[in-house]
Amino acid sequence: MFDLSRRDALKLLAGGACTLAINQTQMRAQQRLPKGLAPGAFRALPLGSVKPRGWLTRQLRIQADGMGGHLDEFWPDVGPNSGWLGGTGESWERGPYFLDGLVPLAYLLDDMRLKAKAQKFVEWTLEHQRADGMIGPAGNDDWWPRMVMVKVLAQYFEATQDRRVIPALTRYFHYQLAAMPARPLASWGMYRWQDEAFVVEWLYERIHDPKLLSLIDLLQAQGYDWNAEFMNFPFAQATPTHFPVKRFPEEAMQRHGVNNSQALKAPAVRFRLTGDPAERVAFARQVTALYANHGVPNGMFTCDEHLGGREPQHGSELCSVVETMFSLEVALATFGDAGVGDRIEKLAYNALPGTFTDDMWAHQYDQQSNQVESGLLTKPWITNGPESNLYGLEPNFGCCTANFHQGWPKFASSLWMAKGEQGLVAALYAPSEVRTSVGGTEVHINEETDYPFRDTVRFIINPAKPAVFSLELRIPEWTPSTTIIVNGRKGDVRTFPGTFAMLEREWKAGDVVELSFDMKPRVSRWFNRSVAVERGPLVFSLSPGESWVKLRERQPTADWQVFPQRAWNYALRVDEGSAAELIVKEETVAAVPFGSGAPAVTLSVAGREIDEWRAIDGVATAPPSSPVEVSSKEELLTFIPYACAKLRITAFPSLIS
Repeated sequence: MFDLSRRDALKLLAGGACTLAINQTQMRAQQRLPKGLAPGAFRALPLGSVKPRGWLTRQLRIQADGMGGHLDEFWPDVGPNSGWLGGTGESWERGPYFLDGLVPLAYLLDDMRLKAKAQKFVEWTLEHQRADGMIGPAGNDDWWPRMVMVKVLAQYFEATQDRRVIPALTRYFHYQLAAMPARPLASWGMYRWQDEAFVVEWLYERIHDPKLLSLIDLLQAQGYDWNAEFMNFPFAQATPTHFPVKRFPEEAMQRHGVNNSQALKAPAVRFRLTGDPAERVAFARQVTALYANHGVPNGMFTCDEHLGGREPQHGSELCSVVETMFSLEVALATFGDAGVGDRIEKLAYNALPGTFTDDMWAHQYDQQSNQVESGLLTKPWITNGPESNLYGLEPNFGCCTANFHQGWPKFASSLWMAKGEQGLVAALYAPSEVRTSVGGTEVHINEETDYPFRDTVRFIINPAKPAVFSLELRIPEWTPSTTIIVNGRKGDVRTFPGTFAMLEREWKAGDVVELSFDMKPRVSRWFNRSVAVERGPLVFSLSPGESWVKLRERQPTADWQVFPQRAWNYALRVDEGSAAELIVKEETVAAVPFGSGAPAVTLSVAGREIDEWRAIDGVATAPPSSPVEVSSKEELLTFIPYACAKLRITAFPSLIS
């Protein structure tokens, strides 16, 4: 974490930093639509409308059978003494974080055990709401953890239609509107206001209470102005190592990786409020700034704990991965940009599973694209501690232990979206089924696929009766050509990479749409002109082997160090012109889809060991500038999906042709 505790940071940030930001935001003009909210390009479907199937069900079950489904049984921060159960234990963000993933996981799997766990927290929150509307533990009045809990309650309502939720949220938001002028947003809440505004908009769409729009105005006015920051992005360079947080608390919050991850939804929230198309530009500006200055091959930007630059040995916090995914899912629904779907899939299929053990009983706080050792390392972290890339229960800091649970369930829920009243959108691809109403007709679609390990997706469409509606299919930017076949015949719909292809017709029970992508391997360029090898949404890495050494017992899990078994320092003979010819080998998708033992797909890449590229104190140095000349013997190397390699090199120097 920082070189001070989160609680100490709260005290520092509650003073001058907040006053400065509030004054700045109060000066800017607040514009919004005179009535209502602007519609997004798509509409998220209620929790439970989309269910996982195939390998995705197995992945969610791994989470449920691992730490995600048992954390409350042994980790005190979300155990029976939690402040969010009326106890005297942790009363801040960890209970809400845990529920933000537990609720959707329970209802996606229809798991009664998990539902019962979540219900205890929900019941306590609803039953112990104060007469004035305040929710949560009495010993903590921070707005921030309640921003997470209202997300939980909204999801719970969608899954259950529990009639207590809407009035409880209404009373809480009315209370907050009255209380915030005297007790304004501070610290984390000030920088994360958009997460609550997103839920307030959700509630407004259901009850059309004008006070809710006033609350959004107030949240935005007291919140940090992310749009102003990215108009002239001040953090184009890596944060200095051991950044002095105590001296620069405002800058620390602005550079903070998870804050920036959550800020990616701010333009989408503002667009719903204002209808201003400039918000789409603002979102693109944020994404461009973060990835151009701090992007790495696994689909993330570095932030260990603050923005860390483009060198692939710098890490990304697990909280930042799941929060970036959720922000992008909100942005995809709002702006309808197919390229955002590509970014979500790259995170979901690489960075998310790449930071867990196969059984999801241990995770890293920081993962690295180039990660040759996991241990008690003092480098290369910006502000984090030496346990940052251990695999364990709560390495470095426990926020990710509580918060990682939302990644897979919210991704699964976002696979399908609605478009208006007469359309469905296959926004992201994974085995699933969707049940919803389109134009008044109940529609059920099975999506059969082993994507991202394979290049085909098959949809079996079953409306309750023949019905005319549109089916939009996302065409990824990485595919040069796409084939769409309807009921065995190639259609006349044209496809363009980075767009949505629309099929509009009368659909009948048993109609089949088959989608095939051109999934040839390709390379992308990174720091020092290094190359990464990709195929479809998967990034591929070279594993140096793994020797696992238990550091300490953390029953029922453990903390692990991992050491390499063989060389990793290679330069590759591959470039933009030759990548498509790489040998691809496909195997059955295993019971553990992203497991290290049996990868579903591998690539063969030629390379030469480069002696001058070494590790220092367990950390790979930056890859030498490409191209390089190397005289060692050429070898044929086996590359596996990034997430299958718990130690890995992903960004390599390329050889002189």
